[in-house]
Amino acid sequence: MAEEKKKRDGFGSKLGLIAAAAGSAIGLGNIYRFPCELGNNGGAAFLLIYLAVVIFLGIPVMLSELVIGRRSQCNSVGAFKRLAPKSGWPIVGYMGVLCGFLIFAFYSTVSGWTLEYIVKSVANSFQGKDIKALEQDFADFHNMGWRNVMWQGVFILLTGFVVFKGVQNGIEKYAKVLMPVLLVILIVLGVRSVTLPGAKEGLAFLFKPDFSKINGQVLISALGQGFFSLSLGMGVLITYGSYVKKDDNLTSTAFSVVLADTLIALLAGIVIFPAAFSFNVNADAGMGLVFNTIPMIFNQMTGGYVFCIIFFVLLAIAALTSTISLLEVVVAYISEELHIKRQWATVIACVATMMLGCFASLSLMDNTPFTIGGKTVFDALDFITANVMLPLGGIMIVIFVGWKLGKTKFFQEVTNDGAIKASLKKIIFFIIRYLAPVAIAIVFISGLIK
Repeated sequence: MAEEKKKRDGFGSKLGLIAAAAGSAIGLGNIYRFPCELGNNGGAAFLLIYLAVVIFLGIPVMLSELVIGRRSQCNSVGAFKRLAPKSGWPIVGYMGVLCGFLIFAFYSTVSGWTLEYIVKSVANSFQGKDIKALEQDFADFHNMGWRNVMWQGVFILLTGFVVFKGVQNGIEKYAKVLMPVLLVILIVLGVRSVTLPGAKEGLAFLFKPDFSKINGQVLISALGQGFFSLSLGMGVLITYGSYVKKDDNLTSTAFSVVLADTLIALLAGIVIFPAAFSFNVNADAGMGLVFNTIPMIFNQMTGGYVFCIIFFVLLAIAALTSTISLLEVVVAYISEELHIKRQWATVIACVATMMLGCFASLSLMDNTPFTIGGKTVFDALDFITANVMLPLGGIMIVIFVGWKLGKTKFFQEVTNDGAIKASLKKIIFFIIRYLAPVAIAIVFISGLIK
């Protein structure tokens, strides 16, 4: 077993781990969902609650997954088999692998849209069109099922190419490039946005809290955005944690990932709200904001042609850093548990994803026959993962660390067997054992009620 561990791929540096883990957390949701949630829930007041959630709950839950991964040095299924042999706990790992696969199947559909819109931007297809024309273009694109599937396939191939290369030579190598590029693009777009006429109103909305809008639903929305934004409960961080060196500081890594994720979400808000206020458009339109409203804004902006291309490149990169982590969960399981070479495991996972994913894409067409329980395949996959599998996985993970793995083993991992000082370890463990399960349960129940 010791020889097997030596041969196992892993991150070559702490920076690589942070870039990859932050890339997993930073996805399309940071660019459109976070501003949308913030816009619907009191602006800066929501932001303050969100920050409290990710600091006091997001970090402990993330740390739980990293501890499970590094202590076991296994994929998300093998981790529970090793840490809790001859028990029912591995089902949590299986659920994580299945969840990652299902999310990748429909997330790759949306990711493919970013490539279509890069092409549209380069061709200047948005020129002279109002919001109704852009909405019709988006609807027409959905009805071109073959074109959706084509771009989805291209995105799955891009993701597979990176994962095929391995952890250090693939995931880490490309994360170190993609994440700085993502940050630079956001800064460039942010600078342009805040220099628009009327941008101050957008910044005030983002940073000046309106506490009168705070209620129970806002708290639940902040909890949901915080947990799901950080890729918790789907096995990603367990898998990435298994590649972490034994002398790396897990607590500081968790803090760094949360900081990066929050920074990107804030920068996205700085890009979107000043521009939205400047052109008097709603900033809470979700997907419509990204694929309809934003092109209209760039259409009216000086230099908008260039900035529109840059924006959709940004979306594609954000999507890619997330899909890489989703595919890695599945590939690590197939490779290590089924004893199939990593390269073949990647091919198998990509083909399987494409087979399911094409139904998600085709289900968005008008009068589609591809439905499950009255929902499109796309919406059904979204619902079952976001509202059931993710929160259930998160609850089981913190219960496992808090009550099964236990305080002693948790402290051993976060202090590297006493080599580093972790002054917050007792508080963090208290949150993991008592507070986090309750908080995630609230998100779970509210999601089902919705």
